[in-house]
Amino acid sequence: MRERDWIGQAGELFEAAMFRGDPDAPARSDEVLDAVEAPLALARGKMLHVRFLGDRVERPEELGLFERAAELYRRLGDGRGEADALFWIGCWHQVVKGEGPAGVPYFERSYALARDTGDRRTMSYAVRHLGFADKDAGRFERARERLTESVALRREIGFPAGEAAGLVALGYLAAETGDPATAFGRLDEARKVAASCGAEAVSGWVEEAQRLIGERELRDEGGARA
Repeated sequence: MRERDWIGQAGELFEAAMFRGDPDAPARSDEVLDAVEAPLALARGKMLHVRFLGDRVERPEELGLFERAAELYRRLGDGRGEADALFWIGCWHQVVKGEGPAGVPYFERSYALARDTGDRRTMSYAVRHLGFADKDAGRFERARERLTESVALRREIGFPAGEAAGLVALGYLAAETGDPATAFGRLDEARKVAASCGAEAVSGWVEEAQRLIGERELRDEGGARA
């Protein structure tokens, strides 16, 4: 049922309770109102996260919104929604707080739920951030496997902007593991995919990655000649 339908049903239940004296209407409204609140809480949390990425100012209410959404989706028995909310809780720990290990259990649960409900988009997000956790822990081969899986999932579902972002991550990983040729190849591929779908923000990430990796190569060459 669409959110607008849930809202309409909530209004009908209110009138049934208020004006027709239906004693069961308040209890029946709980599920309806949860179904309205859950996606709204998740959407608000996501927009706060985007704002954090822009200004790096932590907003404590972000986590509360994601946790509320996860609780409501769990109550509703909506595994797909819960998987999405759990991913964002993990992202808050890993990205906002810089506490990568704390986010891992949420990513793992998110991935499992998303897999069980056939939500490959959320799977792609969860496995991507599990890959980041592996990279930070020095498990580079496992990180590569997970980041590659994320890109493959995004290709399968026709999510080119996400695919391009995934290729950027693989480019950074290749550079970090001493393979600049592969790194630049991944970034060139990311640039083309981002341009094909108008993902201008991702195109900016590609340019920044090319600059940073290029500067690293120049420093390494200078050190080798010294």
